Amino acid sequence: MDKLKNLASGGGSGEQKPAAGGGQEDYLDKGLDAAEKRFGGGNVDPAKQRETNEKITDKGREMFERSTG
Repeated sequence: MDKLKNLASGGGSGEQKPAAGGGQEDYLDKGLDAAEKRFGGGNVDPAKQRETNEKITDKGREMFERSTG
């Protein structure tokens, strides 16, 4: 369970995740981008929605950690 929690929080070997403008995405960010491309009808550009997507994934991580301890 700790491994799953670590992956969901974007952690690795103690590295800090870069800020929204850092250009490096984790798996959750990439998954949200893929969902936007697939279900957005081709009208959504994930690069333009990076800040909003970052807030969404951060909130999701926070809720996951709160519920799993």
